[in-house]
Amino acid sequence: MAWWQKPSARLGAKLKVKSQADSETSSGLLGLRNLVDYDWTIAIGDTELSTEEFENLVSLKVPLIQVRGQWVELRPEEVEAAIAFFQKKHSNGHMSLGDALRIGLGQEASELGLPVMDIVGDGWIRELLDRLTGNTKIDPVKTPSNFHGKLRPYQLKGVSWLAFLKQFGFGACLADDMGLGKTIELISLLLHDRDKPQNASKTGPALLICPMSIVGNWHKELQRFSPSLNVMVHHGHERLSGEAFEQEAIRHDIVITTYSLALRDKEHLSHLEWEYVVVDEAQNIKNDAAKQTQAIKKLNARHKIALTGTPVENRLSELWSIMEFLNPGYLGSGTDFRKNFAIPIERYRDSNRAESLKRLVQPFVLRRLKTDKTIIADLPDKMEMKVFCNLTQEQASLYEAVVQEMLAKIEESEGIERKGLVLSTLLKLKQVCNHPTQFVADGSALPGRSGKLARLEEMLEEALEEGDKALIFTQFAEMGTLLRQHLQETLGREVFFLHGGTPKKQRDIMVQRFQEDRRGAPLFILSLKAGGVGLNLTAANHVFHFDRWWNPAVENQATDRAFRIGQKKNVQVHKFVCIGTLEERIDQMIERKKELAESIVGSGENWLTEMSTAQLKELFALSREAVGE
Repeated sequence: MAWWQKPSARLGAKLKVKSQADSETSSGLLGLRNLVDYDWTIAIGDTELSTEEFENLVSLKVPLIQVRGQWVELRPEEVEAAIAFFQKKHSNGHMSLGDALRIGLGQEASELGLPVMDIVGDGWIRELLDRLTGNTKIDPVKTPSNFHGKLRPYQLKGVSWLAFLKQFGFGACLADDMGLGKTIELISLLLHDRDKPQNASKTGPALLICPMSIVGNWHKELQRFSPSLNVMVHHGHERLSGEAFEQEAIRHDIVITTYSLALRDKEHLSHLEWEYVVVDEAQNIKNDAAKQTQAIKKLNARHKIALTGTPVENRLSELWSIMEFLNPGYLGSGTDFRKNFAIPIERYRDSNRAESLKRLVQPFVLRRLKTDKTIIADLPDKMEMKVFCNLTQEQASLYEAVVQEMLAKIEESEGIERKGLVLSTLLKLKQVCNHPTQFVADGSALPGRSGKLARLEEMLEEALEEGDKALIFTQFAEMGTLLRQHLQETLGREVFFLHGGTPKKQRDIMVQRFQEDRRGAPLFILSLKAGGVGLNLTAANHVFHFDRWWNPAVENQATDRAFRIGQKKNVQVHKFVCIGTLEERIDQMIERKKELAESIVGSGENWLTEMSTAQLKELFALSREAVGE
């Protein structure tokens, strides 16, 4: 290639940053507001120029020159921009670490007047920059000693990433796909902190804020994977306040509360300095103007973490709000963000701006997808998980009424009559756990009255956002009808429902469309008996058991509609359980005797009719932890 055909190097700026003499080391708490020293130089490609060299080149007034073996095109607009830039940007100044990262990761010629060719640092700054940009790997951490379980390789990488950002005082957004284990990665981080001798005595409590629908699930997962952590749940009418709350909170490792209480109890929560403030389902703080969001952003925390499967649902302002919680000021003010990113990207599809924003947020957002080849290799073909839900006050009242009425009758009966009453009680309590409308059968509205339904909606929204399809099993045809109508209205998508009364022709059409039509219904509700056998529904990679048939063999048959030959994806199985009710206690009994489960419960629920009245009282009793707000 002739010299005039070779691509020329560009004129730009190079930023050098170094830690100030009195700044903390990487083991201390730094953050994006930490000040660093900086110095700007002119660069052509990778080559630095002194001010004198640059002035000599400009004085030649020719469009193409050779500098140290490189041909350089001196564009008049870039030369003028460089002169103006260096008149404004004085050397040997101070800037925040956040400003330095913004410049190095995302700034463009339109912002500075000329491109930033490179950013270099010394000591811990060089280490930080190399790791944030992926030039060097983050130091791996070991599975915490008190973690009861096994972390998959990608999960351990997630914990290492969280620990790395914490080390430098940065907020982190863990945005993995649903089902990949964000919960246990956060739990592992808390345990990892306590494995460090220097942290054993000084680590304060963490505050976890989440929707009411998953408070119980978090509590159960913490008990399962980290029984050494002391957990306090702050919700309900009898929750502590004022000094009593503060004294109780500091005796625990983690305090769980809800988004609504983060606003309602902001005075109590803001008096403590939390080691972490963690927001789960972080899309709940996507509206920066909301009082709830503002209350959460004002909480005192040494470290902040956001967990979400959907960091951006509709608008880029949602991402800005989450980042503003994690690392205040990093993406500029809301006005600046709209001008520099939201409007150019959303209105004008500016790919350069989109790439710039991606580079800016990438170091602080970790998102792994189920479709990633490295993730698929780590995943089992089928992942089963319990989804623990709370009852609403209405459900709890109905539940108690059923128990009191039926126990009185059971005590006075025997033989076949007693067995019938026990099975009838089981049926009624299952209906109450599903939804009051199913139990009362009055056709009343569904929203806001069932913990299970609220959680199902949230999980389905996330699954649909990821382009997944799902099967939803219920043993009640009437519940299937209610679910179909409600989900179609709330999610705005077509929902199929197959039950015992579905004609064969209609059934075949639904199965074919679900399997083959990408634009067809992504959700398929099936009654357990009608849809539990003889169907091939491998287009689904989620299986939801909305209510439980206490026979593992029957449930497994239903799950195998999706998990069978022809399935190309990993299948996630979600089994819903209402906390503190007969659902949880029967589930525990089956888990304890899993190896004998089929022989014990092979006849469905008849084995429960053999229990004594005292055992039934214990089985049916409603625990305090069952009820949400």
